[in-house]
Amino acid sequence: MITLNQHVEVEQLLRRSRSIAIVGLSPKENRPSNMVGRYLLAAGYSIYPVNPGHTELLGQPCFPNLSSIPVKIDIVDIFRRAEEVLPFVEEAVRIGAAAVWMQLGIVNQLAADYARANGLAVIMDRCIKIDHLNLL
Repeated sequence: MITLNQHVEVEQLLRRSRSIAIVGLSPKENRPSNMVGRYLLAAGYSIYPVNPGHTELLGQPCFPNLSSIPVKIDIVDIFRRAEEVLPFVEEAVRIGAAAVWMQLGIVNQLAADYARANGLAVIMDRCIKIDHLNLL
């Protein structure tokens, strides 16, 4: 259950953010990452797919890693298994992202603690699309 303070924090993060890197964006239309990517584009966000197996996804250039994205990233939205999250969180810290968002079903407390210790906001085990729909 999300508390009122968390609710306000998530809403403010979504309002002030413009650029979202999506780690693990799938080219398959029926995958949650693809649905979320399409939704975020339609909602007016700039998305930056991160998937080393592709050069373009959803009509956007696709990057092999966060460090290769040429713009400042507000939110790093992670669609990877929980045990694979920490390296992406460490990279999010290195590039100066404002927040890491671990999608619904993804919980990695070590990665969350690392991100918070380095000044990043952390949203974990929540869907950015659902929260955007409900809050904005």
